Amino acid sequence: MVLVVTGEPTSTQDLAPSELGEALSSMRLCPPQAQQAMQLSLSRLGQLTPVQAYRVGARLELFDGLKRVRAARALSWPELRVEVHGLDAAGAKVRVLCCNASSGLGELEEAWLVRSLYREDRLSQPQIAVLVARHKSWVCRRLALAESLSDELSASVRLGLVTATAAVELARLQRCNQDAVLRVITRRGLTTRQTAQLVHTLLAAAPEQWPGLLEQASTPPPAAVLPKGGAARRTPGEQLVADSWAMKRLAVRLHARLLERSLTSLGAPACAVVCGALAELRAALGALTTTLDARLGVHGGTDATA
Repeated sequence: MVLVVTGEPTSTQDLAPSELGEALSSMRLCPPQAQQAMQLSLSRLGQLTPVQAYRVGARLELFDGLKRVRAARALSWPELRVEVHGLDAAGAKVRVLCCNASSGLGELEEAWLVRSLYREDRLSQPQIAVLVARHKSWVCRRLALAESLSDELSASVRLGLVTATAAVELARLQRCNQDAVLRVITRRGLTTRQTAQLVHTLLAAAPEQWPGLLEQASTPPPAAVLPKGGAARRTPGEQLVADSWAMKRLAVRLHARLLERSLTSLGAPACAVVCGALAELRAALGALTTTLDARLGVHGGTDATA
C-alpha cells in the first residue's frame, strides 16, 4: 500500500459542520466536561484555529478538531474554517499520534490508533514505530493494551461509564474476567485507585476465591452512624421529593442525549451495551409507572391503594 503521511493543507475552506465526517472518533475520547468547556470557549472567542480534515472520495473526514466541530453543531454554526490535507486514512492516524505526542492523547487512545494502523491499514509494528517516531516496544505495548480489553469494557469507556485509567487497570485481567469486574466497578462507582486495589486483590487470590471477593466488593459498606448533634435525617416525604427531582433531571438529560444522535452512530459494540442498558431502564420505568398510577390514582387523585 502507498501510505500518504505528508500533508500540508491543500486548501482552506469554510464548510458546514454537517459536511465533516467522524470516522476516527471511535479512537478518541471526548469527556462531557471537556466538550462543555470547548462549547463555552467557541461561543465566547469564536474559532481561533481551523479544524483538520482529509478527503475520502467525495467526503471529508476529521482527524483533528472533533470537540470544535461538535460544539459548532450544538451552537448551530453555519460554517467552520477547515484545512484539507492530502492524507489517506492511515496517514491521518499517524498525524493524530504525532501531533498529540506530548499531550492530548491518553494511553488508551494511543492504543486504539496503533491497533487500527496494525489491523486495518496492515502496517507492521516496526513500520508504525518509524512513522510515529517511537520505539517498537512502545508500539507493542500499546497494541497489547488495545487487544487485551473486552468489547464491553471498550464500549463502556467510550460511553463514559468507566474512565480510561480504570480500563487500563482492568486490562491486567484476562478478557474473560473483565466484564464481571467492570459491572462491580460501575455499580459501586469505584475510583481508579479503588479499581487498582480490587484488581491487585483478585490477581493475588486463587481463582476459587474470586466469586466471594467480587460479591464482597459489590456490597457497599454500612452507612456510618451520625454522631450526636449531626445533620438530621430526611423524612420519608423529603426523600420522595428529592428522588423525584433527581430522576426528573436525569430523565431530561437522557431524553436530550437520545434525540441528539442515533444509537447506531455509536458503533456496534457501544450500541449493543446501550440498548441493553436502555431495555433494563425501560422495564424499571414501566414498573415505576405502574406503582405511580396506583399511588396517584388513575386520574391523579388520592392514593388508590389507601
